[in-house]
Amino acid sequence: MKNRKLLSLLLPMAAITGFILFSACKSNEPSNNNNDTTATTTPTTDGGAGLKLPAGFNAAVIADKLGGTREIAVTPQGDIYVKLSRPKNGKGILFLHQEGDKATVKTGFGTFGGTGVYVKNGYLYASSDEEVFRFKLNAQNEVINPAQPEKIVTGLLSRREHEAKAITLDNDGNLYVNIGAYSNACQVEDRKKGSPGQKGCPILDSAGGIWQFKADKLNQHYGDGVRYATGLRNVVGFDWNQQNNQLFVMQHGRDQLHDLFPQYFDTKQSAILPAECMYAIKKGDNAGWPYMYYDQEQHKKLLMPEYGGDGKKEGGQDAIDPVVAFPGHLAPNGLLFYTGSQFPEKYKNGAFIAFHGSWNRAPEPQAGYFVVFQPFKDGKPAGQWEVFADGFAGTAAQTASGRAEHRPCGLAQGPDGSLYVTDDNQGTIYKISYKK
Repeated sequence: MKNRKLLSLLLPMAAITGFILFSACKSNEPSNNNNDTTATTTPTTDGGAGLKLPAGFNAAVIADKLGGTREIAVTPQGDIYVKLSRPKNGKGILFLHQEGDKATVKTGFGTFGGTGVYVKNGYLYASSDEEVFRFKLNAQNEVINPAQPEKIVTGLLSRREHEAKAITLDNDGNLYVNIGAYSNACQVEDRKKGSPGQKGCPILDSAGGIWQFKADKLNQHYGDGVRYATGLRNVVGFDWNQQNNQLFVMQHGRDQLHDLFPQYFDTKQSAILPAECMYAIKKGDNAGWPYMYYDQEQHKKLLMPEYGGDGKKEGGQDAIDPVVAFPGHLAPNGLLFYTGSQFPEKYKNGAFIAFHGSWNRAPEPQAGYFVVFQPFKDGKPAGQWEVFADGFAGTAAQTASGRAEHRPCGLAQGPDGSLYVTDDNQGTIYKISYKK
């Protein structure tokens, strides 16, 4: 059975302890992309810091035990801002000075927890679950007055489910904020077995999409924003692609197909469906949640069971197609387009994605907890994706049980072209570099 074949490929290979390979797994073949984006494998080496990396790459733990480190920004001077999910010692943003492969906390500020942090045009932008702030930077990209941030957006919807507010900025003065849907599939009774979907899903009026605001306008309210894209259950990883000047997002797909509709889905299908999708977003786009999901095995958009689907009926005719589709429940929490020159040429302008790891594949083994690389050409996915950095979780047993030691979350590029990865489990920051 196709699902069982795919599932077997998701399991740790005995030859490489704890290293999950997606070899020969068909990951994407949307109707608007004829490229072969099947997962592939790359020769790996112990790149240090407990990680498996392609040959020539090395990893260093530059900071540890910082707290729940979410998104990260690295300045042109090589200093680091990192956002904490919850304040530690009353501080929600940490500023670290880096020397070589070590980074030391110099100060902390901002009393709010959250997810987003971003450096752009002389400001540090940061988000809580309900607001977006900015701090003025000096010529060395250090915050001038940490006790007095400017409020950019207030009153963002937060219903304690998918409440994280990831942020990114474009080149035209716009700020983008994810407003996650406070629901799994917009059921009448959320996550209740057999409960139907709500007609006209009222959640989409205020959540389940990306909202656009002015990056330099103070005291905007939620209602002042523009709903830039809809039909996105939850987006934590997103980035602005400089090649085609377009927003790309990674969606967290819905949960519990078998738990809620066992007549249509077995546990193996539920463990790998629906796909975790990358979308190329334009203003006004609809990605289809909660009415449809993408099945990476059938390479089709299918009707959600809450809305009459049975795992075979197609749906989402008005929804955009994904540009890449990954196996389900891996939780993509970071997306970064690599524009540096340190890494080999194949990585230039491609996408790194940090998969936070699954919790809901049981009784099948849990999976994820790695960083993958998707090649791009001319602003579009081109070729096969591969696991780039693995070993964050620890042993194969820790991966399979979901008791991961570290869980990748945020990504950033340093001025020298190094790649930074945060871990929101133990508060570790990794620096990945390449030497010929």
